[in-house]
Amino acid sequence: MTDLIDNTSRRRFELPVGGEVAFADYAVEGGRLVLSHTSVPSALEGRGVGSALVRAVLDTARARGMRVVSRCSFVTAFIRRHPEYADLLERPPGG
Repeated sequence: MTDLIDNTSRRRFELPVGGEVAFADYAVEGGRLVLSHTSVPSALEGRGVGSALVRAVLDTARARGMRVVSRCSFVTAFIRRHPEYADLLERPPGG
């Protein structure tokens, strides 16, 4: 997979894969990264692209020293399955 792109003009992180683009919409509020929606093209479903996207976004947030607010069910579920990212959350999933 290709490197994550922070498309600030569209306020989304993009992960290009094989001519398709998976993305995660975001906003920055008070120094927090608010993740509102993820999208993976149907041609890429079931290949781990969504997980790779979220992992890269969370790694980017960590590198930037940002807390994360998840308003996206996929991101919340990912963090529940990968507790090594739970420390980034402004509040626990479902909390």
